[in-house]
Amino acid sequence: MNNSDDFSVDRSVFEVNLTDKKSYHWTFYQYYRRLFQFPKFFSNEALDLFYISLMVYYADRKVLRSGTYDAWTREMKIYMPVLELDKWNENKFLLEKMISFLSGDIWQFEFRKRELNEKEKKVSAGIIKTKKKYSPDAFCMLSGGLDSFIGAIDLLSENKNIAFVGHYGGGKGVLEYQNNVKSELTKEFDLDEKQFFNFFAAPIKGIEDSTRTRSFMFFAHAIILASAVDKDIKLYIPENGLISLNIPLTNTRLGSSSTRTTHPYYMNLLQLLLTNMDIKIELVNPYQFFTKGEMIQNCKVPAFIKRNITKTMSCSHPDLGRYQRENAPSHCGTCLPCIIRRASIEKAYGADSSVYRDKDFNIGKAVTELNSYKIGILDYKTTNSNTSFKIQESGPIASNQDNFKKLYRRGMNELTTLLDKYNG
Repeated sequence: MNNSDDFSVDRSVFEVNLTDKKSYHWTFYQYYRRLFQFPKFFSNEALDLFYISLMVYYADRKVLRSGTYDAWTREMKIYMPVLELDKWNENKFLLEKMISFLSGDIWQFEFRKRELNEKEKKVSAGIIKTKKKYSPDAFCMLSGGLDSFIGAIDLLSENKNIAFVGHYGGGKGVLEYQNNVKSELTKEFDLDEKQFFNFFAAPIKGIEDSTRTRSFMFFAHAIILASAVDKDIKLYIPENGLISLNIPLTNTRLGSSSTRTTHPYYMNLLQLLLTNMDIKIELVNPYQFFTKGEMIQNCKVPAFIKRNITKTMSCSHPDLGRYQRENAPSHCGTCLPCIIRRASIEKAYGADSSVYRDKDFNIGKAVTELNSYKIGILDYKTTNSNTSFKIQESGPIASNQDNFKKLYRRGMNELTTLLDKYNG
């Protein structure tokens, strides 16, 4: 990140210049004049966290899991230049613990001191010179999915001074739906272009597709922006509580299909890291104890969400329709996020008008997927009373266990109502 940095490590797997587009394409500074509108330059700590997240995501994409002893767990060590060396050394173990939990790997970090580079100095100078300042009351993640769309609607129904942050990568489908929800929110609530930020970040020729750390990098984009506001501020990360708990329906879903994006344990670790680093941002998931169906039912502008629900994207691989020669991205209908979406919309409205590529589980491995879900539902029905351990399968739950157990049962009941219609 600094031209004067000549640090090197013997036998390193790769050396990355984060300012070189030949190895990493990311767009945070591409429209840097938009960054001038904030009251102050980003905090050193948030800048460090942002670059750490980029580097973690780079390693996550460039190192295959298939070459490890268990075809999953990798061991990574990153040598990282930072502005706040003492603080990062004090919180190194916490960072390693958090990223290791998120990705399911073993991470280590070694830090060294750096100074602001020329790009950062240019943005800092631009912020100082610009007179018009934008100071949102809160930030909210906006992915193009149903949960973040509901989160945006609920926030805007009470306060229009919200900044939204999105991220898109290499696959097709995400950006189109992000633009859909942005357009509809702008029209409904009379919003300004300055309230929306959307960034691209992808290592060149990434080869590992599990990408569990993508969410960390996604959040870090919002955190660095929020650090430029002259007040303590909230970052809303809307996600339904069932998918947040990340409880696999069967043991076969503990691998790449499983994500810990907003798991309560991970979110607590990230919040602790922000607090320790003096980054004055509070992470909030208002729907921690809501199922997706309950989120729809309790949306504060019910007519608006019902009218636009088909303009959101929940699928984990919306671009796979190209194998059936489809021109536009669509929901597959069979991945777990699609199943939770379908169950939630049917709970809320009784019927779902979204388009699904394979609603009846007929294409490819869909029958196997359905059987996997059915086994999970059968297991839930026979062990419904033993949820204390179930809610902790993906990570420890230290508090609110009764609320999490009730949430899990309600969420599983939503899925059961949908899946009982199909024979595996």
